[in-house]
Amino acid sequence: MSFYIIIRGPLGIGKSTVASKLADILDGEYISMDDVLAKQGLDKVDHYAECIPVENFIKAQESILPEIKEKLGKGKIVIFDACFYHKEQIEHLIQNLPESHYVFTLKAPLEVCIERDSKRKKTYGKEAATAVHKFVSKFDYGIVIETNGKIAEETVKEILSHLPKSQ
Repeated sequence: MSFYIIIRGPLGIGKSTVASKLADILDGEYISMDDVLAKQGLDKVDHYAECIPVENFIKAQESILPEIKEKLGKGKIVIFDACFYHKEQIEHLIQNLPESHYVFTLKAPLEVCIERDSKRKKTYGKEAATAVHKFVSKFDYGIVIETNGKIAEETVKEILSHLPKSQ
């Protein structure tokens, strides 16, 4: 059974950790949209915009769609990890990938995200965490999971409880 999972939320929420653990448990394919953007030089914010434009995300997604369709066609589960602060990003994937999908919005207070970011090897800083938290918090999509006070394994377990049981 193939399907894909979208893990979205603010910077420092634990998306990459959760998505990686899910990929291991489900024998799935982990896709970091941040890595895809960076490889294509699409992760830049010009000085007139507050955030990376939706066009950059769509272009990045378009570049990997053939590979993703192939993996899904072979029965692989695909897990996307990104902030997904533009609703159009999510809708673009849903329109272009006809398989079943599950979207999870991870939430925690801004202070928690800033603290978690400060403990990473590659930190983005308080200003970036604040900006991304603001953009992501403009809307919820899919199943909302509160991560405050939880370890990653608890969040993973909660996500797994919403997925088909045939794994």
